[in-house]
Amino acid sequence: MNFARSHILVCGGTGCTSSQSPKIMEEFEVQLAKRGLSDEAKVILTGCFGLCALGPIVVVYPEGAFYSNVKVSDVAEIVEEHILKGRIVERLLYHEKKSNEIVHSLNDTEFYKKQKRIALRNCGVINPENIDEYIAFDGYQALATCLTERTPQEVIDIISASGLRGRGGAGFPTGTKWSFAAREKGPVKYVCCNADEGDPGAFMDRSVLEGDPHSVIEAMAIAGYAIGASQGYIYVRAEYPIAVKRLQIAIDQAKEYGFLGEHIFDTDFSFDLEIRLGAGAFVCGEETALMTSIEGHRGEPRPRPPYPAVKGLFGKPTILNNVETLANIPWILQNGPEKFAEMGTEKSKGTKVFALGGKITNTGLVEIPMGTTLREIVEDIGGGVPNGKKFKAAQTGGPSGGCIPASLIDTPIDYESLAQIGSMMGSGGLIIMDEDNCMVDIARFFLDFTVDESCGKCAPCRIGTRRLREILDKIVSGKGTMEDLDLLEELCYHLKSNSLCALGQTAPNPVLSTLRYFRDEYEAHVKEHRCPAGVCKALLHYVIDPEKCKGCTACSRVCPVDAISGEVKKAHVIDTDKCIKCGACIEKCRYQEAISGIGGDDCGYCQTENQRN
Repeated sequence: MNFARSHILVCGGTGCTSSQSPKIMEEFEVQLAKRGLSDEAKVILTGCFGLCALGPIVVVYPEGAFYSNVKVSDVAEIVEEHILKGRIVERLLYHEKKSNEIVHSLNDTEFYKKQKRIALRNCGVINPENIDEYIAFDGYQALATCLTERTPQEVIDIISASGLRGRGGAGFPTGTKWSFAAREKGPVKYVCCNADEGDPGAFMDRSVLEGDPHSVIEAMAIAGYAIGASQGYIYVRAEYPIAVKRLQIAIDQAKEYGFLGEHIFDTDFSFDLEIRLGAGAFVCGEETALMTSIEGHRGEPRPRPPYPAVKGLFGKPTILNNVETLANIPWILQNGPEKFAEMGTEKSKGTKVFALGGKITNTGLVEIPMGTTLREIVEDIGGGVPNGKKFKAAQTGGPSGGCIPASLIDTPIDYESLAQIGSMMGSGGLIIMDEDNCMVDIARFFLDFTVDESCGKCAPCRIGTRRLREILDKIVSGKGTMEDLDLLEELCYHLKSNSLCALGQTAPNPVLSTLRYFRDEYEAHVKEHRCPAGVCKALLHYVIDPEKCKGCTACSRVCPVDAISGEVKKAHVIDTDKCIKCGACIEKCRYQEAISGIGGDDCGYCQTENQRN
């Protein structure tokens, strides 16, 4: 057998795919063939490496050279210089943003140094469409050991001892959930995987499914053995076509190899898996709504109890875990629960995957030990806030979570610490905000989302979320009152205590956390009719600084309502009565900061400008 001396790994995650990584792979094949190197170097599809902001990413082994922002036009140079002549292409290597130093290996980047990859262990390492590569990294070994050497109760005991908690948001102990279903009697039980990732900015589960689908399949089979189930369903968003495709490929391969189906590993245990596509309803992230959808009905939550472990899918005992939770299972069973439990904090064991986005230098996918501080994530892993702006807040948990202010940047990221400050872990979205973000507008953004996604089954959520948004709309338009702030808070607690499911119960969290930590911004909107961040349009006045305007006329030529007047080479003026605050003038202005949107009727600059006019 001939072994290639070089492996060229190309990211095939959604982000890099949208930036032409499939064409990059094709070009590598062409260039290698042209030089007679097709047997010397192999091009390998992989999942997400994590540093999504730098895609497409190519890593060449055995050197481990980490090439970022690769274009199709760069491929010939990489093949000629690196593969043929053995000279690494320095210009394509990653440059650290802070130090501007060249980094040769992905593992040497500041982005990676504080990470510990368990759920993401195979992403960016193996070809997710090749089961042999998963097996080469001990894939399905945990399943084999469980079926041939351990009883179902021993499997549950190991998962319980690890301290693994649900990574989908609630943080319920995984071993305890499995034990509830295991003790239920009856021949029919189900295992479900929640891959209906719906938080804005979240892509953790998608990346695991795209980069390591077999880890989820193996874990579901193990869960089936532990509770006595023979059928599993993976409920995945239809908007994830790459994940769905690779999942199906992996399921077909697992069946072909005998890891799914009848008498797995020549034992009495049989288990099969099917994919069910979700239509994008956020409420189907709630376990009972998800099961209702799998059954073919409109996705709506059911009252609990009875809980799914007693009466779930099709009325039978069912366990539901999310993708990230399941991805940890084979690793725990192979490495031991103690190894997992030694990471993290006393009550929050192991690691957590986050989709790091927003106003951050290194947008991407990170996996950190529980207890890592928000500061370490933002400043060390994330590379800090770009463009010289100051960190203002971080939103964890998406629409169900809260905003963490800069004053609490040293908060450890774990279930208890986040709950204590009015936020939550959620599934793992982590959105960073800077001084240009209006926190009232942020709260309204998430309320917009939950209003649209409410299934409408219960009145507190159906009506309450709309009422909250109406009050926020009133505040950002400059028509709010101090009484509205009191009513806003009262409604939030009403929703939390009376909504049927977690969607309505957690919908007020962004409002409550911003009221708690950024009340001064709410009061500025109400009392001063001013948006401190200059975001809320109704409270903005666009003005031209006569000292900076050179009279180039670029702004007046793009104004859609002819609100800007002035002679060539003389300072222009904006008619605030005509101005629709579209921002076109600011975008076209050739002279930095000559035009600005300033918030508030009480703004001294605006008053001076109005007097001049």
